[in-house]
Amino acid sequence: MHDALYIGATGMQAQQLNVDTIANNLANINTTSYKKSRVNFSDLVVSGGQAPVSAGLIDPNAGVFADAFRTGAGVGVSNLAKMFDLGDIKKTDAALDVAIQGDGFLEVTMPDGSHAYTRGGTLKVNADGLLATQAGYPLSPGITIPSNVKSLTIGTDGRVTLVTADQPTAVEAGVLEMVRFTSPGMLSAQGDNLYRATEGSGEAIAGKPGEDSMGLVQQGYLEGSNVKMVEEMVNLMVAQRAYEASVKVVQASDEMLGMVNNLRR
Repeated sequence: MHDALYIGATGMQAQQLNVDTIANNLANINTTSYKKSRVNFSDLVVSGGQAPVSAGLIDPNAGVFADAFRTGAGVGVSNLAKMFDLGDIKKTDAALDVAIQGDGFLEVTMPDGSHAYTRGGTLKVNADGLLATQAGYPLSPGITIPSNVKSLTIGTDGRVTLVTADQPTAVEAGVLEMVRFTSPGMLSAQGDNLYRATEGSGEAIAGKPGEDSMGLVQQGYLEGSNVKMVEEMVNLMVAQRAYEASVKVVQASDEMLGMVNNLRR
């Protein structure tokens, strides 16, 4: 009965995280390039596979008790994975709006010199004159945009060409390079649509847009969130019912313990 209390508690904790994750997905349903999260569960088992037999009163290999000491010990959270299904691509016609049609990420240089990765969004020219994210982190490799630029074009192959007041003919300013990962779902979310590589995701594999399974760069478009309202609402109801079931287990165990406490000789 004591085990049932702890098992029920693990179920409640796991489903609470599940509900929190679903709530965060729904809250970001209109966030550009947001990727929904999913909680993966795993069963818990008693360490060593068997519990000790008290005072030798029960033979764990006898009859109905043969598997009694191999009962699970509840549920745990295996990981919190990101789902990188493609969101809806929406046309904006803004020169600095960029979406990736397919797999891949743009690399970003962080203030400490490390690298993060983004699926695109609304870019800008930062204080150093570099093409950057809205938070001001420059894309890697750095692409300098002069202050007298009149028009900026980003091709599907990532090539950035400019027309300036001093140079009416289009000139190439640089190329947006892309990376991909063996297990993108294991990337660590950093906020601002940025991700960092982890041991689970593997190292970044560099490539060019449209080559080596990389997606294409779409200028004038934004990728929407891949959260589906109906799917998340169904998941929320399932998580709530699972939480209620664990609560019932705890309540039943508490009632059984109360019966034991009320026994009289």
